[in-house]
Amino acid sequence: MKAEEIFSKALETLRGGGTILYPTDTVWGLGCDATNPEAVARIYGIKRRADSKSLVLLASDLDMVAKYIKEVPSIAIDLVEVNDAPMTIVYPGAIAGAQGADGDRWHLAWNCVAQDGSVGIRIPLATWCRNLCFKLGRPLVSTSANISGEATPQRFSEIPQEIKDAVDFVVPPSVDTESSGRASQIIKLGLRGEVEIIRK
Repeated sequence: MKAEEIFSKALETLRGGGTILYPTDTVWGLGCDATNPEAVARIYGIKRRADSKSLVLLASDLDMVAKYIKEVPSIAIDLVEVNDAPMTIVYPGAIAGAQGADGDRWHLAWNCVAQDGSVGIRIPLATWCRNLCFKLGRPLVSTSANISGEATPQRFSEIPQEIKDAVDFVVPPSVDTESSGRASQIIKLGLRGEVEIIRK
C-alpha cells in the first residue's frame, strides 16, 4: 500500500469505530477514537487491562486539547511551546460522558479518563500521528501494544501476534520513521499551577 492509502485506511477505520496498531512518536501503540466508549472498551479487552486504569491520548494541538478539558492551565501552554521531546501532560477536569458535544465542548469516552477526572494527553512530535488526529478531528487513544503486565515492545517485530490479530487495521512498519522506542515524560498539572513530574 502507498503511504496515502495507509493513512486513508487508518482514518477510515478510526471513523468507523475500529481499532488500529500504529507507530507513535514513542512506541508502537493501540489506538481508537477517544470519544467512542465502545472502541475504547475494545482496546482494554485487547490489552486484557482493567478499565479502572486511564489511557494516554494523542491530540493534534492545544486547540484540540482545550475542547476536552474544562480549563487548560496556563503553564501547559509554556510546556508545549518549549517541548522538544515526547511529553504527556496529565490535565485536571476532563470532559467525559456520552458520545457527543455540548456547544463547542466535546466529550471524551468515560472509560479513558482517570477516576479523579484527569486525563493524560500528548501532542505527538511525529507528523503522521498529528495529522491523523487532525483529520479525525478528535483525540486518539495511544496505549502500548502489549498485553497488560508484559514488556512494552520497542519495535514492530516484538509486538505479539495476538495483538496484531486483534485490531481492525495494522499500519505497516514502513511508516515507522519517527518512533523513538522510548516512553514519554509525564507531567501532572493542577489548576492552581501545581506541577508534579511523574516520569522524567
